[in-house]
Amino acid sequence: MKKYLVILVLLANLVNLVNAEETVKIGKQNIKLSSNLMTPEALWAMGRIGSAEASADGKQIVYQVGYYSVKANKSQQKIAVINADGTGNTTLTTGSKSETDPTWLNGKIAFLSGGQIWTMNPDGSDRKQISKTSKDIEGFKFSPDGKQVILLHSIDFNEIIKKNPDDLPKATGRVVTDLMYRHWDHYVESIQHPFVYNVTITNNQYQITDNGTDILEGEPYECPMEPFGGIEQLAWSPDSKTIAYTCRKKTGRAYAISTDSDIYIYNIGTRETKNLCKPADYVEPEIDPTKTMKYQKVNAEENLANNVGYDQNPQFSPDGKYIAWTSMQRNGYEADRNRLCIYNLATGEKKYVTEQFDSNVDAFVWSDNKDVMLYFIGVWHATENLYAVNWKGELKQLTDTWDDFGSLSLMNNGNQLLMERHNYTSPADLYIVTPYFKKPEKSTITQLTQENKHILDQLAKPTVQQRWVKTSDGKDMLTWIILPPNFDETKKYPTLLFCEGGPQSPVSQFWSYRWNFMIMASNGYIVVAPNRRGLPGFGQEWLEEISGDWTGQCMKDYLAAIDDAAENLPYVDKDKLGAVGASFGGFSVYYLAGHHDKRFKAFISHDGAFNLESMYTDTEEVFFSNWEYDDAFWNKDQTANATRTYEYSPHKFVDKWDTPILCIHGEKDYRIVYNQGMGAFNAARLRGIPAELLIFPDENHWVLKPQNGILWQRTFFNWLDRWLK
Repeated sequence: MKKYLVILVLLANLVNLVNAEETVKIGKQNIKLSSNLMTPEALWAMGRIGSAEASADGKQIVYQVGYYSVKANKSQQKIAVINADGTGNTTLTTGSKSETDPTWLNGKIAFLSGGQIWTMNPDGSDRKQISKTSKDIEGFKFSPDGKQVILLHSIDFNEIIKKNPDDLPKATGRVVTDLMYRHWDHYVESIQHPFVYNVTITNNQYQITDNGTDILEGEPYECPMEPFGGIEQLAWSPDSKTIAYTCRKKTGRAYAISTDSDIYIYNIGTRETKNLCKPADYVEPEIDPTKTMKYQKVNAEENLANNVGYDQNPQFSPDGKYIAWTSMQRNGYEADRNRLCIYNLATGEKKYVTEQFDSNVDAFVWSDNKDVMLYFIGVWHATENLYAVNWKGELKQLTDTWDDFGSLSLMNNGNQLLMERHNYTSPADLYIVTPYFKKPEKSTITQLTQENKHILDQLAKPTVQQRWVKTSDGKDMLTWIILPPNFDETKKYPTLLFCEGGPQSPVSQFWSYRWNFMIMASNGYIVVAPNRRGLPGFGQEWLEEISGDWTGQCMKDYLAAIDDAAENLPYVDKDKLGAVGASFGGFSVYYLAGHHDKRFKAFISHDGAFNLESMYTDTEEVFFSNWEYDDAFWNKDQTANATRTYEYSPHKFVDKWDTPILCIHGEKDYRIVYNQGMGAFNAARLRGIPAELLIFPDENHWVLKPQNGILWQRTFFNWLDRWLK
């Protein structure tokens, strides 16, 4: 079995090499597989499905899939098609270059390659480059009539970082004049703008013809928004005459403290722009940039009608009469509840149709079913399922699985949805969902792709269980328990407490190529993953208990989960417990290191905040620290929450650290800067505590390069095995 699995994984790598000329010699390739258990090498051999779209007739689906070469230490994105009945799965990308963003264009497939748009037939033939722009294209969206296209270009931006003198071409210094001079993992010296180009069509052949029109010409604002926004933040009207787009029209300090983005309408003919979220005479109330906006005038009840929070991702209704978008209510709060807002273009009326859903709308699509206005996916009780809502705000849950659904789009007949689905033991695949609205019948869920079947079929899977745990304040908390493959209930296993990041991200059935529960379990560990205070899917009250109280009830929830497992699950070895986590989860580990009363024998913190006073001024998104801490640390009139936050910063309890700790950080992480991880490691070593530091000079808040990813996994498990086995 071991030899057979090695050959299968090697063959998968051979098929999906980044460089078509690259060769791999069996026996020299560093592939490690242990019996039928998941390994880092098998994980990185898997294909990763991206965007997908059904053809106009619904007979074919085109999708993007990424493959990684560990030897070349890079990835290649490919385009594939599959018939709607699951047959005829064909990879269309045959060269060594990445091809991305596939979409249907009047029977052809349009895609990006080398920074330009190409088209090809559904069988991959007749490839033609249809754009020749001076700047690379970073995203695109054709108008419904095919006569125009939005292209995303990066343009120079010197509002915050001054342009260096022309006679100093090799100077690497940067003169910074305001906040928001870097974002996520890069310095902000360019921003994206959407341009509208004309398209000529001759005998079904497309050509992007003239110089484009910048729809934000002369405006120093980005669209789409940093750091994760894409072409989904823009939409064409059905008549191809207007564009809706998302923008946060602020710069510098005002940008850094705010989450106030709006939805705008741009008229192609007149080139006029209208803000759908705010009246033309709106004036933002004065804001104190060193305090939370919770109690400031900008978030006063009478001002909330002006959509002062995140408003994003507009979509026109099929008849062009309405626009829907996701809307957060309050400014400065990135984790506010994401609602569906419907805007009547004729009357200007705004209506929020998901008020009955006490959780987030994570993605949505208009329906052409007369009884259903919109489909959306959202998390409830740690699973991401499909819902429908009508104009009255009446909700129906259409799927009820332990899996997570990701993206969704409407199929041609309007009665089916193309969706992505994954869970703790299966990476993303594409599915067709046929909603059914009357009980007891259930919606039909049909798997379309089986991207990693050739690997997964060879691997033993963990067992996943739900467990409801009583918290210290008498609440019920859903906790996932993941048991190792080939589990033997008569044995005792080392056990890991998983601490989630965010701090408001759900512990739903995610699949991660780093924080992967299947590989943790395959290494012989039980995983305890609680949906502690602060996570969505259990109501807004549960979620908001985290803000201003990072070291209070949520930490008690962590301990309740691991104590329950140690006391009530006989196969948990209470003498071999570890705690691991990233981001807020990494902060949690640093805090628990000084407050665990010798429960744990090993800790791992990735990109965690260690010193909250330093973190306040280190991070590029000031609004986050303001909302979560309440105040800048120097404010003398700070709230009780702020005082408690700074008093209980993990760095103030290093004197109580007594347990081996591994600290991991990326030097290009500008969200939680790497000095946090180095400070924690240095403190541990000065205290004489066994510690290691895994530092990545070229990684951000995540670990994205294949060899770094495998180094991460090996270091992670070597550390745990050293102290827990």
